[in-house]
Amino acid sequence: MSARILLADDDSSLRLVLSQALAREGYAVRATASLATLSKMVRDGEGDLVISDVYMGDDCLFDALPGLRLQRPDLPVIVMSGQSTVLTAISAAGAGAYDYVPKPFDLDDLLDAVRRALQRGPEAKTRALAVAAEREERLPLIGRSAAMQDVYRIMARSAGTDMTVLIEGETGTGKEAAARAIHQFSKRKAGPFVRLSLAGASGDAATTALFGAEGDAALAVGGTLFIDDVDALTADGQTALERYLDRRGADATGDARILAASSRSLGALSLEGAFRPDLYYRLAIVTIRIPPLRDRLEDVGDLARAFLVRARREGLPEKGIDGSAIELLKTHNWPGNVRELENLLRRAAALRPEPLITAREIAGEMSTLRVEASGAPAGQDTIEDVLKPKLAALLAGAGGGDGNVYDQAVEAVERPLIELALQATRGNQIKAAGILGINRNTLRKKIQTLGIRTGSDD
Repeated sequence: MSARILLADDDSSLRLVLSQALAREGYAVRATASLATLSKMVRDGEGDLVISDVYMGDDCLFDALPGLRLQRPDLPVIVMSGQSTVLTAISAAGAGAYDYVPKPFDLDDLLDAVRRALQRGPEAKTRALAVAAEREERLPLIGRSAAMQDVYRIMARSAGTDMTVLIEGETGTGKEAAARAIHQFSKRKAGPFVRLSLAGASGDAATTALFGAEGDAALAVGGTLFIDDVDALTADGQTALERYLDRRGADATGDARILAASSRSLGALSLEGAFRPDLYYRLAIVTIRIPPLRDRLEDVGDLARAFLVRARREGLPEKGIDGSAIELLKTHNWPGNVRELENLLRRAAALRPEPLITAREIAGEMSTLRVEASGAPAGQDTIEDVLKPKLAALLAGAGGGDGNVYDQAVEAVERPLIELALQATRGNQIKAAGILGINRNTLRKKIQTLGIRTGSDD
């Protein structure tokens, strides 16, 4: 039985051309110019694949796609769009589309995407993940989670305006990447994108950067001025920035558009008296909050695969990653956010000889990686943070399962704990038992069972 394809586009000429091309390939095609009709056909169980334009009249496919995917999660959707921007590609990926094809497109490329989308089985799924990773690695932001959908929507609505945008998010979440994406899709995209950090700068230094003839603001005229770390502005720096925004006035077409980034909530800082409220309101005309990675762990797989593609393109060995490794990555709290994840994957690609990264390799990296991106000092991991990678490596090494992983794990923790207690008490088992909170006879038995050497008996 030939595959059934649902085709939706309000361009009648394109519908005809695509319908004929797909029919020549042996597919059964139902075409429509209406998103409502397409949605009904999907709900009724029709079609093995959807090919759809983004906009049909006033309707947008991205508004309907999440609901359709809930009803038909295995139905692949190929998105077409004449608005060939990265934000469209991000929205397509984030909404769960199988692939995104910008118009105008090569017909052979579309037919190849159709063939890939209709393949079934584990190999087809692996191939689909690889294709998605290649595509998404080129995007400024990666993720399909609901939290990221909110980010994409605000970015899409604000990109085409000249409004000032405040981007908030923890260190390593991708605030500068979001700013560059907004610039890339703005009417100022042909102009410069200039990053300026005034963190800790004196009033004179901030004034020079903002008002000087050769300062950063002057270099950004006609483009975008991205002011990073605004939460770290000194009081004089805040005054200088407010004066600069006042000078720009309501019509800033002759100046740079302002995008600002903060690792902390400026609203909270203004309530605490640490940030000028009037400056906060000038910056927060539109606010985008980039979620920390721990709040969108469902994106870890897409991010990991894309980072390995990026590492390969930068000259590191080509590596794949399996499901067990991704599941282990999802157990980490990621204080360094996306940047920490990328650093870990780059290390694994560079240092691990295996072509496929499994939970064993990830466990090894997680046990040694220190969060440089977050600035957190080493040695602050909890016991659980330290143990999880080690235990995951133990489980990964069990293979088919020999039934003694639990005993091995208990012994691996129990032995050093008892040894440390004995060292702290200079071999005094009574005191060691008291520290550990166990009976002395129990301690004696464990010492014998584990073969632990003691300095003295009591």
